Amino acid sequence: MIVEEMMQRNVHTLLPTNTVGEAAHLMREHDIRHIPIVNVDNEVIGIITEHDVKYAFPDDVEEQEKATIKNTPLNNIMVKNPIVGHPLDLVEEAALTLYEAKISCLPIVSRNQLVGLITTTDLLYTYIELTGAHKPSSKIDIRVSDKAGVLHDISKIFMHHKVNVLSVLIYPDTGNEENRIVSVRLQIINPLAIIQDLRKAGFDVLWPNVPGIQI
Repeated sequence: MIVEEMMQRNVHTLLPTNTVGEAAHLMREHDIRHIPIVNVDNEVIGIITEHDVKYAFPDDVEEQEKATIKNTPLNNIMVKNPIVGHPLDLVEEAALTLYEAKISCLPIVSRNQLVGLITTTDLLYTYIELTGAHKPSSKIDIRVSDKAGVLHDISKIFMHHKVNVLSVLIYPDTGNEENRIVSVRLQIINPLAIIQDLRKAGFDVLWPNVPGIQI
């Protein structure tokens, strides 16, 4: 999946001459936490987050000083020249950028123009959709040897039960580098018969595994 397929397109923006008070009002009005700051040509020159706005108002600030802060231009507190992404970037690359840079949003730019925005919340929701976790389903974790043909053997059991596979994730086995953990989400509520057949075929089913109950 590319960023263009999941980014927010109707992005609220402000100019660097707008004030901290205006940014706070816009965030409350639209329930948003990030505002790209653009120039008159719609080029991204900064970013303001909910944290930046809160940080601008110390807990012990007096009312007179608070009024001064509200009228402070965003240019004085915004993060300038923020990291940006492109609509054709892979979602995985955008997620890695957010993680490595320890930031919570990424303005999306094409031909120097702001065209969208993605946040860590957007990425989390996309992950939920891609894995099918928002649908009635069951998840099965299987420890397998890292060799060719394993997924084919597992899928034959799913085909036998005529169950749809919503997603497949594969990650390392921390206990043994020669193994992998295959995490499969199936479009079925009760997978007990499938788990039983997986174990009969010699697969090590890690989850679900209810203590005291032999499946």
